[in-house]
Amino acid sequence: MSARQQVLVLYLATSALDSEVVGWSAYDGTGRTSPTTGDSDEPPYASGVDALRDGWRLFQAAQLIPPCPGGEYDVSFLKHEFFFEKLVDVGAP
Repeated sequence: MSARQQVLVLYLATSALDSEVVGWSAYDGTGRTSPTTGDSDEPPYASGVDALRDGWRLFQAAQLIPPCPGGEYDVSFLKHEFFFEKLVDVGAP
């Protein structure tokens, strides 16, 4: 077996894994598609829990860092970032 990694990055509305997906990126290391996928306007899953149910393995969750006083409404990066992976068999090299 020759396995390759697929990575899915989901940005959620809150730190809860069952909250709504507000942004995403997907990377396919199998060579079957372009390295980045996900040109759709619809997220691949409604929540992080839905990705888990479909076989994705969670390997990193965002740190919970409170905003500085007075910065609660500042626009910045998406802070509730979760990384998932799948190992896909691509056959013998």
